[in-house]
Amino acid sequence: QVQLVESGGGLVQAGGSLRLSCAASGRTFKLGWFRQAPGKEREFVAAITWIGGILRYADSVQGRFTISRDNAKNMVYLQMNSLKPEDTAVYYCAATWSMAATTLADDYDYWGQGTQVTVSS
Repeated sequence: QVQLVESGGGLVQAGGSLRLSCAASGRTFKLGWFRQAPGKEREFVAAITWIGGILRYADSVQGRFTISRDNAKNMVYLQMNSLKPEDTAVYYCAATWSMAATTLADDYDYWGQGTQVTVSS
């Protein structure tokens, strides 16, 4: 069982930045960030493998968000720049044992409680 705890959410104006952190109690193959806005399905944002640091991003955040990891601390981060009102959502950290290049929430095994990000216009 892997426990995940997110932090770093908050309220920011459009164009601003936030950094989300995820503390993991153990390692799987890959850790990802998802988000869910009111009335919408949970969507993939970014993912990174613990070994090799292989990255993947959703098209909607490519070039604005950066995912990174600190293996020594079992931490994963999501640096979010040039934030837009449409980035407003609850952001979840998730971990998976799957080695597939998946962006599906159903393929992730462990989830954090989520952290709210609100971007005002």
